[in-house]
Amino acid sequence: MNKYLSALALIASMMTASTAFAGERTITFSVDNMTCASCPYIVKSSMEGVVGVAKVAVSFRAKTATVSFDDAKTNPDAIATASMNAGYPAHPVKQGS
Repeated sequence: MNKYLSALALIASMMTASTAFAGERTITFSVDNMTCASCPYIVKSSMEGVVGVAKVAVSFRAKTATVSFDDAKTNPDAIATASMNAGYPAHPVKQGS
């Protein structure tokens, strides 16, 4: 019984350790071509369509998009590509944790 519990504890700790490295990150992009009031909605929608993106906040005035995402499911390049495919090239300017 003790061997069974020890093995179970070992497996559980290994599974927890592997997911500890993945997590939510935040990055801010500079977004080109935002010229009208509807542009931020299009940028937000395109970035939110990427699997793993949790939250997108777009500033028309600053021409930026701040994105929170699960780095186990996506990456900044995929998010920028989604925005570019919608006609709004995005370039990372600041990465958070």
